[in-house]
Amino acid sequence: MVRSGKKHQEAVKLLDKTTAYSPQEAIALAKKIAHARFDETVELHLRMGLDPRDANQQVRGVTLLPHGLGKKMLVLVFAQGEAARISEAAGADFIADDELIKKIEGGWLDFDTAIATPDMMGKVGKLGKILGRRGLMPNPKSGTVVAADDLNRAIEDARKGRVEFKLDRTAIIHVPLGKVSFEDDKLMDNLTAVVEAVVKAKPSGAKGHYVKTASLTTTMGIGIKLDLKSTLSLSSS
Repeated sequence: MVRSGKKHQEAVKLLDKTTAYSPQEAIALAKKIAHARFDETVELHLRMGLDPRDANQQVRGVTLLPHGLGKKMLVLVFAQGEAARISEAAGADFIADDELIKKIEGGWLDFDTAIATPDMMGKVGKLGKILGRRGLMPNPKSGTVVAADDLNRAIEDARKGRVEFKLDRTAIIHVPLGKVSFEDDKLMDNLTAVVEAVVKAKPSGAKGHYVKTASLTTTMGIGIKLDLKSTLSLSSS
């Protein structure tokens, strides 16, 4: 604990909390001050100028990170019959039959993303409270409820680094961008993909400033304030 505290204090000295850093500067600084013994995840936090209680101001979407998340994504598919066979051939790690569904009801959640075919949603719906708390509930809006003939693409996307973002109850969007060990330009590419997707997902009911503040941090790191103008102007084109 003392060693961790010392490293934290050293990291604090490198950060000027009064400065809004460009995305490039923030990424370099986040990597420099990361002090955990494991490969921390770099995260983007956006404080939105939206009302989470207003149905017309909800934000939810998905995007593919060009360089993935830096870890193997374990994919579970709720499917049966031919769809289950397609999922297995496509490389799904788990096929959720009745036995596995009972295991999930008991609290087993050792997977990173869940996909379902429409005919399985009756059974999946009963797991809503369990899966919802972990952000694992399949949803048509996030592209995780798909027809059997689209399972190959959905599973492949999940493995590549498909991330979902949505407005939480405190009007903040949290999105992972990759690992501290990534090269700076790869984190920049991933950041650009997320920012573009969030900007594109702006709801019609949004009023005033859509994004109020943006910051970058790592799993055990300190929040680094991003310059909002340069962050929102990111484009892969």
